Amino acid sequence: MQQKNTLTKADISRYNKIFWKCLAGLIAFIALVLMATSFGLFGELPSFRDLENPKSNQASIIYTEDKTELGNYFVQNRSNIRYQDISPNVINALISTEDVRFKDHSGIDFKRTFTIFFYNLIGKKQGGSTITQQLALNLFSEEGRARSVFKRIPQKLRELIVAIKLERNYTKEEIITMYLNTVDFGNNSFGIKAAARTYFNTTAAKLSAPQAATLVGILKGVTLYSPTRNPERALGRRNLILSKMRDEHFITEEMYQSAKEKGLELRFRPTNHNEGLATYFRAVLKQDIQKTLAKLSITKADGSAYDLDRDGLKIYTTINSKMQAYAEQAQREYMKELQAQFNAHWKGRNAFKGNENLIVQGMKRSDRYAALKEEGLSEEEIKANFNEPVKMEIFSWRGNIDTTMSPIDSIKYYKMILRNSMMAMDPQNGEVRAWVGGIDFEHFKYDQVKMGTRQVGSTAKPFTYAVGIDNGYSPCYQVENVPYTVTGYGEPWTPRGYGSIPGFLTLRKALANSQNFITAWVMQQVGPTAVATLIKRMGITSDVPPYPSIALGSFEASVYDMTGAYSAFVNHGVWTEPIYLTRIEDKNGNVLYERKPKVVQALNEQTAYVMTYMLKGVVEQGTGVRLRYRYGLTNPIGGKTGTTNDNSDGWFMGITPQLVAGVWTGCEDRAIHFRSTNLGEGANTALPIFALFMKKVYADSDLGIKKNVDFQAPANGLTITLDCNQYQNTESPKTGETGGASPDERLGF
Repeated sequence: MQQKNTLTKADISRYNKIFWKCLAGLIAFIALVLMATSFGLFGELPSFRDLENPKSNQASIIYTEDKTELGNYFVQNRSNIRYQDISPNVINALISTEDVRFKDHSGIDFKRTFTIFFYNLIGKKQGGSTITQQLALNLFSEEGRARSVFKRIPQKLRELIVAIKLERNYTKEEIITMYLNTVDFGNNSFGIKAAARTYFNTTAAKLSAPQAATLVGILKGVTLYSPTRNPERALGRRNLILSKMRDEHFITEEMYQSAKEKGLELRFRPTNHNEGLATYFRAVLKQDIQKTLAKLSITKADGSAYDLDRDGLKIYTTINSKMQAYAEQAQREYMKELQAQFNAHWKGRNAFKGNENLIVQGMKRSDRYAALKEEGLSEEEIKANFNEPVKMEIFSWRGNIDTTMSPIDSIKYYKMILRNSMMAMDPQNGEVRAWVGGIDFEHFKYDQVKMGTRQVGSTAKPFTYAVGIDNGYSPCYQVENVPYTVTGYGEPWTPRGYGSIPGFLTLRKALANSQNFITAWVMQQVGPTAVATLIKRMGITSDVPPYPSIALGSFEASVYDMTGAYSAFVNHGVWTEPIYLTRIEDKNGNVLYERKPKVVQALNEQTAYVMTYMLKGVVEQGTGVRLRYRYGLTNPIGGKTGTTNDNSDGWFMGITPQLVAGVWTGCEDRAIHFRSTNLGEGANTALPIFALFMKKVYADSDLGIKKNVDFQAPANGLTITLDCNQYQNTESPKTGETGGASPDERLGF
């Protein structure tokens, strides 16, 4: 009979000692590894200062004067948010899905760690990392979760140490807020604030339980569970999270049953630098801020430069979000119509006959040409390439169009697209309220408000008349409207007389109807140097040579400068620099920069008021009369149309007591234009956009721009008589004003 093996007490004692030694050794080893990790032997750990200031790419936010977000500058579209501004539905969805014991553990859920296998067996799948550990990974592991097990183990150890540090230094509310501010929700949305706006066009505070569950579901895989790329999978994931919220008693059974029957109901609004309000303004603003910070040596505490795309600055501007929207709407409404006029005007004709060089220039300025040249292709080969049809997306006022077109034909197409820009500002304080730098930022990046300059045409005439008024001429002074040659200032200069009205005209009527001969006469009396000096004093930064032709706008200027100059007429002769940036703060609210406008007494107060009276005449009886008869703007309002040679540029400068605006329209190249002045004049190409904008502004009572307000007279009274019936002008055979022109009369420039 075989003898059984039995364990003696000595064997049991020996095995127990081995077990406890192994366990003690394992614990000691783990402790040693954790200690080594804490000392940075497996990779550098963040310091306490790093914990207080975690590194994450945070978008800089642009704010309007009416306290709305205008846009962001970002590498990752990430905007931080406070705990109290996050819907409880988001918190509950996250906890029930990612870490049900979040409020009970201290960064590491040991119970969860050792029971992951058991949970998976019963179908309650959960990851091994707590929310705090995931936050540690998001904040301090730039490469993300390592795939290699040899890299993942030390990374996991660092996560544990950092998680413990986070729990010691922050409250649970702060930890979950930091987590929701750092996670990637896909579609260039980092953080719950950006995600709420991108997917549901709402704020994080207003997210419903189904919406919150949808967003939390993305965290398991930004592509796999993307509501836009994989809506069915995202819907299933959302419903699973809703069931978990029900199981944890965050929502009721009735709420769950009701919510799971609904679709995703997205209101998808992707964040893109080419989209949203004030795209041109945001681009110019960014350059301005970068130059300002560099010029004034405004840096971070460590001496490094601020990065608008990463440092979470808060940028405060003067733009009014409603006025900006109205300006963009006005442009879109009318330019669509004007482009149709332009296309019909040129139908069956070749606009490039005699202008073939424009096509060659366009080709050589293109990125395609540069790339082909770099590849070593000859000019003939490049030309052949440009004539081969390819698939492309082109701009149209009906929306982008996918088409097949040769690159050379696309150059011609874009050369025939009319461009437009507009700016509106408060004349009293210089604050810019609306800025539309072009017709479509995605396709036409160049800003035409401040960066671009064009000939200003007859919008320059008020500067010459202002010098005349300042030299004692009355708006009722009459001059015979006959060809006039200016002499004594270089070569004799005689302007052409478009749409001349015969007879003696008052200066007011001459300006109202943009009469070139009488403008030349005024220039002769005051001299070009005085006019050029005033133009520069009123804020025109481009070159203004003291030649007689500047009376008719032969110089170039920007919409930005011209709008600022006209504001001086309204603001009692005081030119106030147009400003659009008021303050910059760092992410903690510390003020880095504040800006105040420059102020110059450019004009005599009496002269400025008379000029508002003269400019009202443009609308009452001159080239701007369609503001009255077509658009119904019968309130106190003034302005000046402008059209350059060959109708290449159309302008309208509009003034009201509370708002001044400038509008420009033209093609990219001055050689492409309307052939008819009736179509190409500023009254047709620019004035309507101002009119549509003002109608929208007046209709919104919340803006406080009132119709029943007139231009304010000088505080000490007016010494110049404006009622021409009280004047007996001894230097002219005519007295008083001749009648106004009818709306249907051709009113010239």
